[in-house]
Amino acid sequence: MDRLAFLLATGLARGLVVALFALSLVIIWRAARLVNFAQAAMAVVAVYVAHAITGLTGSFWLGLVAAVVAGAVVGLVVERGLVRLVPGGTPLPGMIVAIGLVMVLQSALGIAFGPQHRPLRAPLSQQPFVVGGVPVLSPYDLFVLLVALAVVGGLALLFNATTLGLQMRASATAPEVSRLLGVRVPRMVTLGWALSGGVAALAVMLLVPTELGLNAHSGDMLFVHAFTVAVLGGLDSPVGALVGGVVVGVLVSLVTGYLGAGLAPLAVLALLTLVLLVRPGGIFAVKEARTA
Repeated sequence: MDRLAFLLATGLARGLVVALFALSLVIIWRAARLVNFAQAAMAVVAVYVAHAITGLTGSFWLGLVAAVVAGAVVGLVVERGLVRLVPGGTPLPGMIVAIGLVMVLQSALGIAFGPQHRPLRAPLSQQPFVVGGVPVLSPYDLFVLLVALAVVGGLALLFNATTLGLQMRASATAPEVSRLLGVRVPRMVTLGWALSGGVAALAVMLLVPTELGLNAHSGDMLFVHAFTVAVLGGLDSPVGALVGGVVVGVLVSLVTGYLGAGLAPLAVLALLTLVLLVRPGGIFAVKEARTA
């Protein structure tokens, strides 16, 4: 029972990081109707900038801010300098360009920094609190949980209670009508990419201290889990990303704890297959479409 409580707690913290990254995929889908396969590689570029800032200043917190800012800048540059030049009409050209961008970025990072993992220390202890004899979340897990909830709440407020969020949603769902109503659709798309890049970089930055360290592929498994979450919840659904992230995080934690880490990817794949067979559009896709 103690082990189950510990695995559930750590799965919740890990799941919220996955949910954050999945939200970044949802933002781009809502802004540009594109699955950005380069999201992890772009985020890792931003975290390398954050790692350099942390090394120069000795402050994880400055590095965290730098990761968000650098992620937003990378998203803006990719949208303005590459994605905007891709022919529209169908999502396929954009996806192919994104896959090519993954190869370019990961190769460049590998050449520049090598294959070794660069450690990044967490600013808070990773030793779990013991409550009633049961180890639960560590101070760093609690910090990650609070940051993830704050970002999810902030994004929900942005998209549902602000004019800017309404313009971004309208630009994604009805660009021609939005243009006629005076909304600057290209600017909203760029803003969506920048926002998505910042959120993705934040997720990778929070994850790296709990892993072996930073290298060119640090975001790969996070992307796989987050893509699964986005598909499970429905690519249009921030709520689905949040719920799916927690479900996948807890699932991975339980399978890793009881059956071994090697079976965790198979469990995620099995869950994805099951949901796609039962509800191909995602669990929350219909509900979001009705409330949009």
